[in-house]
Amino acid sequence: MAERSFKKEVEKLRLGAGQEFHGEGILAVTKALLQSGVSYVAGYQGAPISHLMDVLTDATGILESLGVHFEHSASEATAAATLAASVNYPLRGAITFKSTVGTNVASDALANLASGGVTGGALIIVGEDYGEGSSIMQERSHAFAMKSQMWLLDPRPNLPSIVRTIEEGFALSEASNTPVMLELRIRACHVYGRFMAKDNVRPQFTLKDAMEKPVRDVTRIVLPPASFLHEQEKIQKRWPAAQEFIKARGLNEFVAGGARDFGILLQGGMYNTVIRALELLGLGDIFGNSRVPLYIMNVTYPLIDEEVKRFCIGKRAVLVIEEGQPDFIEQNLNTILRRADIQTRLHGKDLLPMAGEYTAPVIMKGILQFVRNYAPHLLEGHSLPGVLQPAAQKPVPVQKVEGEVHPRPPSFCTGCPERPIFTAMKLVERELGQHHVSCDIGCHLFSILPPFNLGATTMGYGLGWAGAAAFNTSESQKRTISIMGDGGFWHNGLTSGVGNAVFNKNDGVLVIIDNAYTAATGGQDILSSQADNRNRTTKLSIAEAVRGVGVKWVRTVTRTYDVARMRDLLKEALTTAEKGPKVIVAQSECTLNRQRRVKPLMKKLAEQGKRVVRERFGVDADMCTGDHSCIRLSGCPSLTIQPNPDPLRKDPVATVLDSCVGCGLCGEVAHAAVLCPSFYRADVVTNPSWWDRSKNSFARPVIAFLQHRLDKRLVENAA
Repeated sequence: MAERSFKKEVEKLRLGAGQEFHGEGILAVTKALLQSGVSYVAGYQGAPISHLMDVLTDATGILESLGVHFEHSASEATAAATLAASVNYPLRGAITFKSTVGTNVASDALANLASGGVTGGALIIVGEDYGEGSSIMQERSHAFAMKSQMWLLDPRPNLPSIVRTIEEGFALSEASNTPVMLELRIRACHVYGRFMAKDNVRPQFTLKDAMEKPVRDVTRIVLPPASFLHEQEKIQKRWPAAQEFIKARGLNEFVAGGARDFGILLQGGMYNTVIRALELLGLGDIFGNSRVPLYIMNVTYPLIDEEVKRFCIGKRAVLVIEEGQPDFIEQNLNTILRRADIQTRLHGKDLLPMAGEYTAPVIMKGILQFVRNYAPHLLEGHSLPGVLQPAAQKPVPVQKVEGEVHPRPPSFCTGCPERPIFTAMKLVERELGQHHVSCDIGCHLFSILPPFNLGATTMGYGLGWAGAAAFNTSESQKRTISIMGDGGFWHNGLTSGVGNAVFNKNDGVLVIIDNAYTAATGGQDILSSQADNRNRTTKLSIAEAVRGVGVKWVRTVTRTYDVARMRDLLKEALTTAEKGPKVIVAQSECTLNRQRRVKPLMKKLAEQGKRVVRERFGVDADMCTGDHSCIRLSGCPSLTIQPNPDPLRKDPVATVLDSCVGCGLCGEVAHAAVLCPSFYRADVVTNPSWWDRSKNSFARPVIAFLQHRLDKRLVENAA
């Protein structure tokens, strides 16, 4: 169950020629694939293209009606290898994944694909997850395009440009026998707009045709001496063919902006931000009209020498706007200009930051300095935006804030089944001391932050146990603890982590967190998901897979909220005399997905007048000691503090907010950690039965009587 359904929106994919498409960028990408006659699509979900996989999943019926095969790949490498279908056959194929981590995983397959070349169009749609909103290392896809010599498209972030670039990308791939990368930043994926649709195209040459008429060309296989010839073919044939195609189809764009002796070269993906910056500086408008000449590189690799020279000749200076580092494009432009002995001065990272996301204020500052240097008169009579004004003196605060406002780092969702696992680890740490903890990619990586503060490193998706491999030494009695999610396990952790540990007789402990989905990417199904899925195999056992590669010590916890059970199993794994790899499979469904599934059902039952019970937890303020260990050991967002109702006690007491989903962790922690018994459970009943009403009618006066006696005793004691 993905976090968002596109079942209604995918009907727009049926639009034909002459009809106008309105919608989101991700839907437009899918429509462009179908209009291009794609034969197969594969991929692995991850920001910012997770929704593209979800759209394709919901559009399965439409894809099948066109003879298009679609599948969720086991990893990005699997997806990239799928493009092998386009090597010998005129089949158009597309894959998609998050970059750069996904491109890292897929790089071996992509390098082989780019070396041998393709016959059919091969398109790699990468979600360029770069900038301050990213969750990964700050790298760019550009390096992979250069390394393997795949053409890199970076279209202007509007729907007509994206759709056209996809259609032309397939044609470019076929014209140059080279796979093509298309990078989409997060704003491009989710931008809304419109374009005139075309009819969807059913492939003339189908997968069935390829299977029944197989073709074999050994020169396309990367094996010497063919691999040496591939390198020459890239330079002598594919590169010129690509450049001619790009020029002939006008994939890059020129905006004259009047006769100026200076101009701006920019990545297509930066277009919207640059136009906004020019508008705010009085140098353009929102419709794309610019007073400064622009060269928009919708193809950022390869650069087209003739177009660059044509734009730069006769200009005193140009500014290249290239987001991120290293400055690949700037270096390339310098080479083109100097080899042609064109003396136009090239500015770039000298006026713009070397690294970091190029937001509108960042680009404005660079353009402002550039224009001030070469045409200051264009800025006359226009007031600068506030962000460019000199900083005003900060006013003196009326009242000084006492103390420090504590930061609130990202954390697990309310009711997350992964939180009790790390609570159990903290309890074990109290008894056995600290252990080296190797983390992995996924929601569980939040354990490195307060309140748990667990984890030393993370090396990549599914590499949690591999990250602790070096600590497999007999010189210490301590064992390492490694973390791996179920998504990472099926991605590559079974081989790189578990298989590697068995092979090398690792004595460490692995905790596989099985929440039934690849939860961090939006809750997509995997092999061990428990829901029925008509298109994919589910309900496979992680524990059986682990035993299948040779792990003998395997334990399963079917309810991670049982903190005491988790604590005891961890302690056993860390102290047992049995040698060899030890695996704990900790199972509980992702709370977000559970809520998405259960809430609509409960709402429907309530509307039908049927009895519905919701569990809620609370804290008895009279019993709470104000120790707050419960908060420190769980970190639940629903747990906070409130003023103590007892005027004789100053310490604030714990309280449970309305966001509580009734997971019961707070009470489990109080029990396992031998904390105060102040937590209680309450059942919120909708459409109560006669028995519920009867019990409530009896309980109310009894509770009131007991409470009155308690209040009376407190008054007597106070006197």
